Formats: sequence, structure tokens, C-alpha cells
Amino acid sequence: MDIQIISRNGEPEYAVLPWDQYQALLKAAGQPHPAPPPAVTAHAAPAEDLRPLADLRGLREAKGLAIETLARTVGISPSYLGLIESGERQPDAAIRRSLAWELGVAGWRDES
Repeated sequence: MDIQIISRNGEPEYAVLPWDQYQALLKAAGQPHPAPPPAVTAHAAPAEDLRPLADLRGLREAKGLAIETLARTVGISPSYLGLIESGERQPDAAIRRSLAWELGVAGWRDES
């Protein structure tokens, strides 16, 4: 199963999994299948709202957080966070939201 765990304050808060695996879990639990989520329409605002994450390392250091601490809180490895900070990797929306939340970046709720 491909599950991503999102943590806050070092505790698991959300589990994200692919839709088909979610459907299989519902079926195994004897639950009705919800309708697929509506198609998401693109809008320009979210990426701009989280623009302060471009200086992720600076934000992290300003909060006095070690890379290991922030990575574990967000639910990713420190090496992956290092790649994100260096610009070598682009995190998905869930990780960006979690990073923005942990670092207190305004606009973190706007991206879905």
C-alpha cells in the first residue's frame, strides 16, 4: 500500500493513500463507496500564496529547527527535505502544506 503519513508536532495526523486503495479499504470494511471527488479546476493563487517556501532553509533556520526535526515532523526524511531545500526536488501539495503549516507560512490553507 502506498501511504503517506503527514505529522504535526511529531505525531501522525493524516494518512494519504491512492483513491483505488481507499476504495478497496472501504469495500473490505463493508462501507459504501463515496462518489469520486469532483475534478479540480486549476487556479493560479495557491502557488503564489506559498511562495515564501522558496526560502525554505531560511525559514527553517529562522525558527531554530534542525533539518531532522522539521523533516520528521512533516513525515519525510531529512535527506529528502535537504533535496527540497536545495531545489533538486519539488514536494507534492501535501508536503508543501505541511511545511507551510509547520513554518507558519500564510496561505497554507488555500492549496488543496
